[in-house]
Amino acid sequence: MRSEAACEQMVEQQVRAWDVPDERILDALRAVPRQRFVPERWRDLAFADCELPLPCGKHMLRPMLVGRLLQELAVRPGEQALEIGTGSGYVSACLAYLGARVRTIELHRELADAARGTLKGLEPARTVEVIDGNGLELNETGRYDLIVLTASLPIYQTNFERALRPGGRMFLVVGAAAPQRASLVRCAGAGDCSREPLFETRIEPLEGAPQPAAFGF
Repeated sequence: MRSEAACEQMVEQQVRAWDVPDERILDALRAVPRQRFVPERWRDLAFADCELPLPCGKHMLRPMLVGRLLQELAVRPGEQALEIGTGSGYVSACLAYLGARVRTIELHRELADAARGTLKGLEPARTVEVIDGNGLELNETGRYDLIVLTASLPIYQTNFERALRPGGRMFLVVGAAAPQRASLVRCAGAGDCSREPLFETRIEPLEGAPQPAAFGF
């Protein structure tokens, strides 16, 4: 199947069908060439409804989850976005297409370098700033309008919400076992954030994230 047809099938049968009617989001998924972010051996499955393997034991999020998180964040042009876990760079590219100014942090140099190379060749994603580092060490206050974690937190951590500006939003998935819970965090002001549960899902955990204490006898 030609990539244009496969992409349209992904948008209509996976993303729109999973409660994503926002045409801005659907147009972004049409415009960003997902196949360019997929490792060559898996490229024939670029638009399939599955998590695709990446180097370093990581995976790309399913297209329907990308569409849903973009819709929940309600990206506005000019907003400052932070992504924790660059992976392939695909989510960053979608955020940039929607008008966000994107910084993205990746723990693994191999993934960061590959994402830089892919993003550099795409407009407007060439403006994405890819940072080598550990997103768990984030220690900023009131800097971002949008934050997205592309891996799950076994337990919730407040250092991420502290990095939001008033009016900021954060998409994340929390849970140590299936099913996990996707949530949207809204920041009304310093120390005043609320969590809105969205849906159940399951994605791989953020590498090195704290785990719940084990019960013993």
